[in-house]
Amino acid sequence: MSHFVDIAYNSLNKNGEELCGDKVEIIRKDDRHIIVMADGLGSGVKANILATLTSKIAATMLENGASIIETVNTIIHTLPVCKVRKLAYSTFTILEIYEDGRVYTAEYGNPPLLFIRNGELINIEKRETNIDNTIVKEANFNIQNGDLIVIVSDGVVHAGVGGILDLGWRWNNIEKYFRKISLIEKSARKITEDLIDTCQILYMGKPGDDTTAVAVKIREPEIINLFTGPPENPSKDKITVESFMKSEGKKIVCGGTAAKIVARELNKEIITSMEFIDPEVPPTASIEGIDLVTEGVLTLNKTIKILEKYLESQYKENLILSLDKEDGASKLAKLFIEDCTHLNLWVGSAVNPAHQNPDFPINLSIKLKIVEELVKILKKLGIKINITHL
Repeated sequence: MSHFVDIAYNSLNKNGEELCGDKVEIIRKDDRHIIVMADGLGSGVKANILATLTSKIAATMLENGASIIETVNTIIHTLPVCKVRKLAYSTFTILEIYEDGRVYTAEYGNPPLLFIRNGELINIEKRETNIDNTIVKEANFNIQNGDLIVIVSDGVVHAGVGGILDLGWRWNNIEKYFRKISLIEKSARKITEDLIDTCQILYMGKPGDDTTAVAVKIREPEIINLFTGPPENPSKDKITVESFMKSEGKKIVCGGTAAKIVARELNKEIITSMEFIDPEVPPTASIEGIDLVTEGVLTLNKTIKILEKYLESQYKENLILSLDKEDGASKLAKLFIEDCTHLNLWVGSAVNPAHQNPDFPINLSIKLKIVEELVKILKKLGIKINITHL
């Protein structure tokens, strides 16, 4: 099955709390993806600690081959039931997605996950398993491209209680919402942002509960090829550009020297764009047949900063709006976030003296260091990366 598992989550803290009582743990492996969403009892620091322990225990044990029975037993005995309220200290949802399309899920105490295909809610047959007097609901099913799986904490269901909606958002309305958005948005990140934005409105800016949504969108692969830096051996310029242009997917060139090589080998003109001027980012350019042409080191460095802020920002900062700017770094960041599942990096190994810093070893280029940082941040987005050193 040719697919990309796009995973994202977003949260709102309960009004007045610095920490969220929900916790999401994601582990990406070559053969499968493990997702755990835990909801700690109460709110604030205590709930955060309980949810963190639960999600870490579950994800780590499953990653190392433990069964669901062993995992749940460990959680139960680590976090006992509250004697006063007779409630579990933390509820959880576990999702395992395999590369061949198989899915396994286990739920305890959380709202049921939603599985949507072609805009329709698919009923999942679940079985109840008694693990040390704890009832866990398990299910197995298969995915295909376009499917959407959503996990939410009860803060989503309660959104609007006592405010805009007397009884909260209600489950049937949540289902309708996701059925509709599954046909509109292709990015898991955008789906969770839209949902959390809706919950914030329903709560009138003062969430009455920790609110978390995890979205898993099964997407067709979207490939980007990025060429930066000249090859170490200039005689390889022609074959490099030919291979680059034959590759499937969008084409991006970062760096003045790389752009000159591509334009020369394609016998095309480089046209610099002066329509949008940003003092922090050099102007973009265009070459016929190339989707985006930018400057190299400064633009890539700015792109990394944008991506870091995007991944680390809280919901209230709503950083997604800044991705609509016309500078090269914002355009590049937006392509990575919204239109990239696989990245082929074509990195020239020739060292540009202008990029050297006397504090670094003589053979270490700032450009190569920035490429390493870019790879790290893109892996956090879940993008699969292949690097060709030229």
